Amino acid sequence: MSETLTVLVYSHRPEVREAIITAVGRRPAPDLPRVTFLEAGGVAEVIAAADAGAVDLAILDGEAQPTGGMGVSRQLKNEIDDCPPIIVTVRRRDDRWLATWSQADAVLVHPLDPLTTAETVATVLRAARADLPATRA
Repeated sequence: MSETLTVLVYSHRPEVREAIITAVGRRPAPDLPRVTFLEAGGVAEVIAAADAGAVDLAILDGEAQPTGGMGVSRQLKNEIDDCPPIIVTVRRRDDRWLATWSQADAVLVHPLDPLTTAETVATVLRAARADLPATRA
């Protein structure tokens, strides 16, 4: 399998992007291709990459400043016809309900557990590849 999947990781904080990348790993599941990461520190980069169709999955930091990942998720889901699947990360477990509003396909809570993160990413990618709706958070 020589194909790779592109995962966009958005946060204004490099250490958050690195934590997400480390938790996902290079291959979240044996049945999926390896992933390459596209890091974005600003909303314009996220929108441009998603609009260009260059992203197989976007993982957005819900705490990003000045625009949080939940707002970006909702904007992408409402403005891009062929929007890639989106996972939003949050700091508080109580904020998981906001994923419903953001229209994210899944939500992860910091600190990120590598097993849960890889499993969530794999589930969302499999659903997208099969053109099925992913389980909402």
